[in-house]
Amino acid sequence: MAKKEIKDTGFALGKENYKLMAIGFIVIVIGFILVAGGGSDDPNVFSTDIFNFRRLTIAPIVLLAGFIFEIYAIMKRPKGDN
Repeated sequence: MAKKEIKDTGFALGKENYKLMAIGFIVIVIGFILVAGGGSDDPNVFSTDIFNFRRLTIAPIVLLAGFIFEIYAIMKRPKGDN
């Protein structure tokens, strides 16, 4: 029987996982930046800028992609792990 050598780095995930998670976090931040704004300076005037294509379509798609990428980054196994 061959013993498997377990390398204990003290971290739950590998270095590549953390890099991928940072990329996913940046995508999520970009999604929240895309959804921001659209308010009116005067509270008595309604602004229809909140209903534009960027806020209703692009931003949610970017956010969803970022969250899915985060799940992938967490679940991805390191290359040397069997």
